[in-house]
Amino acid sequence: MSRLLYTVLLLLLLPLVPLRLLWRSLRQPEYLQHCGERFGFFGPVPDQPVIWLHCVSVGETHASAPLVELLRQRYPGHAILLTHTTPTGRAASEQLFGETVLRAYLPYDLPFAVGRFLKHFRPQVGLLMETELWFNLIHACKTRGIPLLLVNARMSAKSARGYARLGWLAEEALLELSTIAAQSKADAERLCELGAPQVVVTGNLKFDVAPSEDALQQAGTLRRLCGEGRLIFVAASTREGEEALVLDAVAQAAVPGLLTVIVPRHPQRFDEVAALLEKRGLPYVRRSSLPSGLQGKQEVSIILGDSMGEMPAYYAACDAAFIGGSLLPYGGQNLIEACALGKPVLIGPYTFNFEEAASEAVMQGAAARVWDASSLASELRGLMADAGARKRMGEAGLAFAAANRGAARRTLELVEAALKKPAHR
Repeated sequence: MSRLLYTVLLLLLLPLVPLRLLWRSLRQPEYLQHCGERFGFFGPVPDQPVIWLHCVSVGETHASAPLVELLRQRYPGHAILLTHTTPTGRAASEQLFGETVLRAYLPYDLPFAVGRFLKHFRPQVGLLMETELWFNLIHACKTRGIPLLLVNARMSAKSARGYARLGWLAEEALLELSTIAAQSKADAERLCELGAPQVVVTGNLKFDVAPSEDALQQAGTLRRLCGEGRLIFVAASTREGEEALVLDAVAQAAVPGLLTVIVPRHPQRFDEVAALLEKRGLPYVRRSSLPSGLQGKQEVSIILGDSMGEMPAYYAACDAAFIGGSLLPYGGQNLIEACALGKPVLIGPYTFNFEEAASEAVMQGAAARVWDASSLASELRGLMADAGARKRMGEAGLAFAAANRGAARRTLELVEAALKKPAHR
């Protein structure tokens, strides 16, 4: 596929964009906010030189935190701009960074919108987080002499097959990037197979994300609210269809007094999961209704995690965690955060989004793989009955996380090198 054909297809789809935004707003009203930014219309022009990072959604935004902090220290005279695609990513940015950074939606990958974005912010360097190949954006940066780096890049076998079908379009984009920094050797090899001329391996930025003091304080509060003596199991970042499997596993495990915290990956599904709990007749409370605590409410067996930005606190407060998106073929979510907090981790068979980290965690004893609801029940039952096993897995998780840190510093060095190169416009 050529970039011209790609652009024509996008233009043909353009009339459907307002309908798509309206449809998505039915479940998440924030999609109707800042719509102009998606077409390249922004507020005041920054009065400082800009370093720009594109973080699609929540995961990329959290992963960027250690790098953003290093960039702010190294370039105090620059404004840091974070762009997002989803409202939840933007909300995560607001929660993490407040007014210390600029933020906006990245416009659709149309030449006129991309051109307005680059003219407005005039970034001195841009960083695309993880697997974000925006073909017109990459070409526009190349023609304007703006160094654009693909960092913390991951490329699963499934994604590689999809990009390979695009042929020259994907290869051209990889050739026009200034630098590509991959999470792992396997990611680097797949990127090279797609046409990247050179890829450096810098590691995974998620290993550098440290829990904040606020998160640890929130964890202590959660433990007090939930009852100090109860065992707590967190099912984190669950996807559609997984909550039913988790509930089946918890019922089969039959751990006395167990409190299960279910945290759906997407906020728009909170009510859907609440309806599932009500249908099953399970006594539960929402996290948003928990300030009064659970003392004297031992019949409550489920907490629905309907709050934003508290995942580190959930992990810190729990005795074991299951990482969602992995029991069904979604590819899995980030298990590093729970390991870094010294918690035993359970993952399903589908972890292709984090394959190297997941495999290494299992090999080092920091995580155990389960295959279905029955094996999840078995592992959960065993862990909750054996404090020593939980301690050993938690210590292995701490060692696993510590051994893989340093990606933020290595990525900063690539940004420094890019900024030192003379621009060719």
